[in-house]
Amino acid sequence: MTQDNLQGLLEQASESGARRALAQLGLDDSHAAKDMGELRELLSAWRDAKRSAGKAAIGWVVRMALALLLIGLAVKLGLPGLVLR
Repeated sequence: MTQDNLQGLLEQASESGARRALAQLGLDDSHAAKDMGELRELLSAWRDAKRSAGKAAIGWVVRMALALLLIGLAVKLGLPGLVLR
């Protein structure tokens, strides 16, 4: 078997395997490119939502820490009227 024959056989086998893999995933039709685009958009939106939720959670933790610090300072300075009304 020559190098060219072997190269052709390998290319044909890899293309056949790729087609079978895409068919098993349901991505062998004309809508596959659109479906992949939608999946990428969905994944991007999910990542954005996770990032936003993380930032919001950190913001709330910082606000709570600052509120507790202010309450602690008011108690320490003997200003209970600011804390308990």
